[in-house]
Amino acid sequence: MSFQAYLDTIEDRTGLTPRRFIALAEERGFQEPDVKAGTILAWLKEEYGLGRGHGMALVHVITKGPKIDAKHVGSGGSHSDASDTLWLDGKATRP
Repeated sequence: MSFQAYLDTIEDRTGLTPRRFIALAEERGFQEPDVKAGTILAWLKEEYGLGRGHGMALVHVITKGPKIDAKHVGSGGSHSDASDTLWLDGKATRP
């Protein structure tokens, strides 16, 4: 599953875009550099029922933003993405 597909599935399951999750995380102070992934994962599991894989996709965009390593772009592997920039504003608005 590509990184973007993880984010799309999260939106399907929760009704929230990745951009909305970033805002919710910021309200909780999770954008701070010393916040551990486990803290964010626990919140996502407790409030949204998200497992580790989907949670880690959100941890990435919450802590690092929409850019992903170029090695995943067009690699043909199981996590291959079409772009090095993830779309965070919801599937319906993707260009």
